Amino acid sequence: MSVMQKIQAEVDARPIVLFMKGTPQFPMCGFSARTVQALQEAGVGELHTVNVLEDPEIRANLPRYSNWPTFPQLFLHGELIGGCDITLELHESGELARMVAETRKE
Repeated sequence: MSVMQKIQAEVDARPIVLFMKGTPQFPMCGFSARTVQALQEAGVGELHTVNVLEDPEIRANLPRYSNWPTFPQLFLHGELIGGCDITLELHESGELARMVAETRKE
């Protein structure tokens, strides 16, 4: 399986996927930590994360896959939502909670 297929499989396997530096319990950058916190406050139940620091191939190729240069990267239903700033804006507006709730309805 190529790295692009591996990324696609991760994104397709679950309704919410966060590619981040570190883990939700031990984030390795402030942006990842703030994104996890926003998702938890928005009511995310099961948060599937991929630690890009543990897989150099994913870290190197995810920006090419998503056309998004930075980490973290949040995907909902296979669609890139964005990074930390966009996630925080959606959280502050209440939109993130609605989007997270919709993932549970399916």
